[in-house]
Parts: sequence; structure tokens; C-alpha cells
Amino acid sequence: MKTSFILSLLLALFLLSVSAQPFDYPTANLSTTWTNNVSAPHSVTFTDGSTVRAILLRGSFGPRFACGFYCNGTCDSYLFAVFIVQTNSGSGIVQPAIGFPQVVWSANREHPVKLGAKLNLNEAGDLVLQDAGGSVVWSTNTAGKQVTGMQITDTGNLVLFDTNNVIVWQSFDHPTDSLVPGQKLVEGQKLVASVSPTNWGKGLYSVEVTNKGLFGYLETTNPRRVYYRYLVNGPDRSKERSYVRFLNGSLALFIHSAEPSRPDGAIRVPLASSAQYMKLMPDGHLIVLEWQSGWRVVADLFGASRRRM
Repeated sequence: MKTSFILSLLLALFLLSVSAQPFDYPTANLSTTWTNNVSAPHSVTFTDGSTVRAILLRGSFGPRFACGFYCNGTCDSYLFAVFIVQTNSGSGIVQPAIGFPQVVWSANREHPVKLGAKLNLNEAGDLVLQDAGGSVVWSTNTAGKQVTGMQITDTGNLVLFDTNNVIVWQSFDHPTDSLVPGQKLVEGQKLVASVSPTNWGKGLYSVEVTNKGLFGYLETTNPRRVYYRYLVNGPDRSKERSYVRFLNGSLALFIHSAEPSRPDGAIRVPLASSAQYMKLMPDGHLIVLEWQSGWRVVADLFGASRRRM
């Protein structure tokens, strides 16, 4: 009896220790290369025709951030991107018919790559994307900056870090058409919409922050036409550049002030009950999407009732 009890206890402890092991793969070391091919690990094809080949993934069981190769449509061209995917308790990417991957950042939207493309975190600390023919498409230009590794964070920020865990490069400094909760859009940066859901090239609309407020621009005119503005008056009370931050419940404007001060203005966003992100659409609408057994639009920040021009 005692022997069977001890064996049962040991088995329970073993199963507990196994279940406690992390199954995600959020970091990578120098001298690592990933190839975009159909036999790559963590490759999943979805019913909408999109495919992801994750190289880093943070967390498990629910909507989680990952980075890797992404395609949609005919899948003859690929982005290196950060995306939100649905995961199970073992950090496996699952394929619900309504949980398609959501791209929140990409490195090479103007220069998609083919099958056979390679991503290399080289010995010099540079992250380099090469197309199938070997041509360099994109790089972080961080060679010689003491980079020791790469990581995808809980907030969806892709970072290169040094021996002191100080960030050397981060995707948050190079936004494309989306913001995730906690992310800033700083004066000098911009969101630029894609041409269409299947054409990732830069489209007609952009969003920027200045020392006067938040602006949406139509890029096809010279000078650019303002189609949305949220003006913030008053004297500057901060030495920081103006910015907006995507908070839980608002897009907060820090135009003449900075945190921890109160924002100078805010555009309301529904409080998050699950994963959210904000995206500038090809038609110029700035929307918030949330996972609700499917990705749903929960806010249109540039709706008709706003200061749309």
C-alpha cells in the first residue's frame, strides 16, 4: 500500500512539474537563422488562406503575440511580422475558423519575400532579412551595438537586447499601421494604412502626432490634406516629444504634458475584456478590434461624430 501511494505521489509530482514547464519560445540567441519553408516548425495554415511560421511566441492559452513569416491570399509573398494568434495550453497555434492571425507590425511591407527567404540574427547582433535569392531586404542595423539576443514581449514588442537587458532596438519605435495596448505613437512617427488587406504597400492615409494634436492625412495631395484633427491648445509643460498612448479605455493624448501627468485629451475606447489592437484601415478609419470569439470592431475613433474633415 505504501509503495503504491509513493508511486502515485511521485507520478503526480512528475505530471505537475511537466505541466508547469513553459512551452512558449519567446527568446533567441545570436547566430540563429530561420528559413521560410513549408517544413518549418510552428507553421500553421488557416482556412482564410493565411499562413504563419512562428519563430518566437510568448505565452499560452488564448490570444498571444508571436513573430515570424506571414502570408495571406495566394501566399506567394511573405512579411516578417508580429502577429496575434490563438494558442492552446501548450503554446501550440490553433486554427479556429474565426481566429485568423492579426498582423500588428511588419518589417518589409514594401518588399515582401518568397519561400526560401531567411531571417538571421547574426554574430554581430544584426537582425537581417534576406529574400530567397540572397538579397538583403531589411535589417535592424544594430551590428556592433552589443546585442546578445532577441525577444517578443508580453505586450507584442519585438526587441533586441544587450548583456544588461537594455533594449537596443524595438519594433515599437517603427510602427506600421497598428498600435497595441501600452504602445506610444510619438511625434516624428506615423501610422500608414495599407493599400488593401492583401496589398501591404503604403496606402492613401496616415496618422501623426504633432505639438498641436493628433492628425489624419490624405497622402495623395500636395500639400497633404488633413481629414481628421484633434487639436490640443495650451502651453508646453513637458520637455518630451508629444505622443499618444493606447491605454485600456482610451487613446490618451500627451501633447503639452507627459506621464504621470493627466493626458491633455482622450478618445474613448471600450474597456478591454480580451485582446485588443488598433489599426489604421485602407479607407482611413482608425478602428479598435477585440477578440470576442472572433475579431470584432469595437470602436471607430475617426467616426462621423468625431472631428473628421
